[in-house]
Amino acid sequence: MENNNNVTQFILLGLSQNKKIKNMCFVLFLWCYIAIWMGNLIIMISITCSQLNGQPMYFFLNYLALSDLCYTSAVIPKLVTDLLAESNAISYASCMVQLFAMHFFGGIEVFILTAMAYDRYVAICKPLHYMIIMNRQKCYAIVGACCAGAFLHSFAQCLLTITLPFCGPNEIDHYFCDVYPLLKLACTDTYRVGILVVANSGMMGLVTFVVVMLSYFLILHTIRGYPAESRSKALSTCSSHITVVVLFFAPVLFIYIRPAATLPEDKVFALFYTIIAPMFNPLIYTLRNMEMRNALRKMWCQKRFLTGRQNFEIYCKNLMNSIM
Repeated sequence: MENNNNVTQFILLGLSQNKKIKNMCFVLFLWCYIAIWMGNLIIMISITCSQLNGQPMYFFLNYLALSDLCYTSAVIPKLVTDLLAESNAISYASCMVQLFAMHFFGGIEVFILTAMAYDRYVAICKPLHYMIIMNRQKCYAIVGACCAGAFLHSFAQCLLTITLPFCGPNEIDHYFCDVYPLLKLACTDTYRVGILVVANSGMMGLVTFVVVMLSYFLILHTIRGYPAESRSKALSTCSSHITVVVLFFAPVLFIYIRPAATLPEDKVFALFYTIIAPMFNPLIYTLRNMEMRNALRKMWCQKRFLTGRQNFEIYCKNLMNSIM
């Protein structure tokens, strides 16, 4: 516990100590963070205010966008401010909070992606029973299960970490608080804790990834006898999801499936699942999904047209009043 520690704060070494590189990264990551918020908010508003919200696939996509916002907000604001600050210190308590938040919202994202794969499997392999199996009550239950599973995962990660004594040094070779860099700083044997971390994070990532890939294997097996047009339509609804899954899961598995150890490449791979994948998610789901593009077009173009028309009517009324 904290009472057994000599360390009250940690120093995040970040991505680089070069001033020019830090300034360039500040501009880049700030732009990425703004893009993440804009893209995901547009998706959430478009789904909520359209008929797409009644479809399970977009119901889950709405929650995926929300988890993206929370997940990136646990990491990027601290990263951006540290790029300009002279001292990149973070208190012990704040470090544990960041660790919990990152794994909690990241866990929700992993489970939501798995739920979306299951939704596509039911929609394509069992179309006649789709609305019965994926009713709204079942969708809410799945989201609740995703949050509960993510909480257990994150709680276990934090429990394993806060029981470790930290006597110094206190420099974390990363841009956020994560388990493996903290294990490296613990002044005790962390072999057993490292195995438990791999069993928790690594196996969770591996099992969910296998489930997602298995669902798409069954989908491909089912649609092989479909006509070319139907097969193309079925694949188009899955391609965007597969792209997001690979972009997110590949770096996660690279870091967490191996024995507890830190590599110089870890920070680069971490950028993919903390910044790059959440930033590209809205683009992937909008550019490669016809229904989503149509919803965006109807939602935003119609609103712009109505706003312009209302302004024109107000202008004409004011003009007539001034003439009279």
